Amino acid sequence: MRIFKVFAWTTACVIAVAVVWSFWYMRSHGFSARDKPAAYEAFIARHLRRMASEPGAKNLKNPVEPAPLAIAEARDHFADHCATCHANDGSGKTEINAGLYPPAPDMRQEQTQQLSDGELFYIIKNGIRFTGMPGWGGEDEENWKLVLFIRHLPKLSPKELELMEEKNPKEMNPKEMKH
Repeated sequence: MRIFKVFAWTTACVIAVAVVWSFWYMRSHGFSARDKPAAYEAFIARHLRRMASEPGAKNLKNPVEPAPLAIAEARDHFADHCATCHANDGSGKTEINAGLYPPAPDMRQEQTQQLSDGELFYIIKNGIRFTGMPGWGGEDEENWKLVLFIRHLPKLSPKELELMEEKNPKEMNPKEMKH
């Protein structure tokens, strides 16, 4: 019983110190979306993104075959609707994303590519609270095609980028970024 009391008091003290430190940190640093997130914030955000999907979503399989036409349709949709925040190449280097907190991730990187098809589908359809990612709803087939395109982003060709730029010619030059 004594060990339990020591453990309970130690836990309570650690939590109290964390709450006081968090309050001090927020009051002294504010909530600016312009500041680069600390490593622990990025770590927490990645794990919260995983928790944003309902339990069964991770196991959903994409019913759409990765045919060239499906990828082309999704490419055009992405360029028209998603590239505003995510950029044509999926890098997230856009004027809008420069002011988002947390910023939209580089969709070509492992942290996004390692998500299951079901998790990507769920995020596209339902969004993620407390981020700039809205839930778009939409038709399931269209959303599954977008999942295919997200998987295709690391292999995007210069010709595909050119076709996307016809849909949205205004994209921020990475050298213009303030981050």
